[in-house]
Amino acid sequence: MSQIPIDVQLTALPNGPGVYQFYDKDDKILYVGKAKNLKKRVSSYFNKNHEYGKTRVLVKKIRGIKHIVVPTESDALLLENNLIKEYKPRYNVLLKDDKSYPWLCLKNERFPRLFPTRRVIKDGSEYYGPYTSMKTVRTLLDLIKSVYPLRTCTYDLSEEKIKAGKYKVCLEYHLGNCKGPCEGLQSSEEYNRQIADIKEIIKGNFKSSLQYFKGQMKSLAEEMRYEEAQRIKDKIDVLENYQVKSTIVNPKISDVDVFTIISDTALAYVNFLQLSHGSIIRSHTMEIKKKLDEPDEDLLQLAIVEIRQRFNSQSKELYLPFDVALDATLKITVPKLGDKKRLLELSERNAKFFRQERFNQIKIIDPDRHTNRIMAQMKKDLKLSEEPRHIECFDNSNIQGTNPVAACVVFKDGKPSKKDYRHFNIKTVTGPDDFASMEEVVFRRYKRLLEEEEPLPQLIIIDGGKGQLSSALKSLDALGLRGKIAIVGIAKRLEEIYFPGDSIPLYLDKKSESLKIIQQLRNEAHRFGITFHRNKRSKSAINSELENIEGVGEKTARDLLKKFKSVKRIKEASLEHLTEVVGASKAKKIYGAFH
Repeated sequence: MSQIPIDVQLTALPNGPGVYQFYDKDDKILYVGKAKNLKKRVSSYFNKNHEYGKTRVLVKKIRGIKHIVVPTESDALLLENNLIKEYKPRYNVLLKDDKSYPWLCLKNERFPRLFPTRRVIKDGSEYYGPYTSMKTVRTLLDLIKSVYPLRTCTYDLSEEKIKAGKYKVCLEYHLGNCKGPCEGLQSSEEYNRQIADIKEIIKGNFKSSLQYFKGQMKSLAEEMRYEEAQRIKDKIDVLENYQVKSTIVNPKISDVDVFTIISDTALAYVNFLQLSHGSIIRSHTMEIKKKLDEPDEDLLQLAIVEIRQRFNSQSKELYLPFDVALDATLKITVPKLGDKKRLLELSERNAKFFRQERFNQIKIIDPDRHTNRIMAQMKKDLKLSEEPRHIECFDNSNIQGTNPVAACVVFKDGKPSKKDYRHFNIKTVTGPDDFASMEEVVFRRYKRLLEEEEPLPQLIIIDGGKGQLSSALKSLDALGLRGKIAIVGIAKRLEEIYFPGDSIPLYLDKKSESLKIIQQLRNEAHRFGITFHRNKRSKSAINSELENIEGVGEKTARDLLKKFKSVKRIKEASLEHLTEVVGASKAKKIYGAFH
């Protein structure tokens, strides 16, 4: 690579739009980017501190800069997309779906055939697609063939050969799937009219076909040819049923592309809906692997260009969740309400379903990757300095003020670590005082961990709002752990998350995986605490029933329960059995009390 210093290379950059390429010491391309102002954008990499670690590493590796000047920003976007696909630089986002998609081919021949293919050959044939699945193609083909009889043979049906009688009709003709153009039983004019209607159906426009068939049905009915009219009606029903299934908005929304994006720390998902005549004729979701914590605006911009190129979209209007700089000839709409807004919501729902499906696959195939992603997301959502691989959650239980206890549950790598769960009997607090109880158990827990030199958690969750959080903080202050362990409180009413010293809570998305983990911890702590509390209260009630008998103390009650397992069995025991456990004198008193 050139030995010219980076600062000198920066001075040579122009102020106009273009594409820049970063190279390492071995002249290997690291990154491709676009800019409205090349000099300003490229200089920013070297003039500021980058929060994201991978960006810092990238900047350290840069030894050379190349650039290509283009007339407009939209030209820069197209060129950037093409260069990323060609070179696949290490630090650029990875657009994940390089599979070959199926197309519908309308063969360039007399009496054209219609069939699915994955190979596009430039022979004058018309290709429709690509479609996102072969199932969609077959559904559309089945619809067309149920309405229009088309030939499937590969004969050369030239006028001369048909007139010479070179071909004979096959089984498809006798089954009613073909009208026999090979024997001149169907004219090329009639066949081509069918093909014109089929082209419109593929584009999502059923109007022409429905009008033709309704006119034909009416004529046949007037001529009292009812059986033929019924067959035409069946075709109308097939078309209308298919149209209803694919129509979700009014037919005025036509030739529009809808794009939405959802993202987390490592991945983004862009959904694309293509509309024609009020029908969705295509839906596709692309997964994008982030490399440098790229903003959603940049990712969506890149994905729109790539997807529109791939699916050969000619739509001039786009519905987007936010404004994005694209080709000036495109109309960008950011819907706020009505049918357009509902389409945007549908697209986002598709992206979320796709993401959930991918997560479920990863859970099974690569559980470590799934864990890493959730930990990274929690770190981002809760603004932590490190991933919360070890989380502890505290909850108090003092129903009706009796037998106050507390529970601490532990999650490691997002999963319960039950061997580390702990119960606490409240020792220093009299009566139901949640704040003082929380202060006591947090102090006892971490004092012990420090004394035993056990690892401390990266995150503590307190079940409760600002009051409980403040109490827990007093204990961390007393132990010198304030600032060394992240701590938050979660209030039950609206699932608000409180941070130390901040009166305004954080509200995570209700479907956020970070919130789900926090809720799971809180619910588990509550369950664990309630179970312990119930057992303790039950044991206390049993002991008091036995200890109320004259001459029976705590030790005698314990011995009886150890032998008979329950008060019911003690009541049913014979005098002889009781004597074997506690002696004749006490046995008589116990037997007398219950009988």
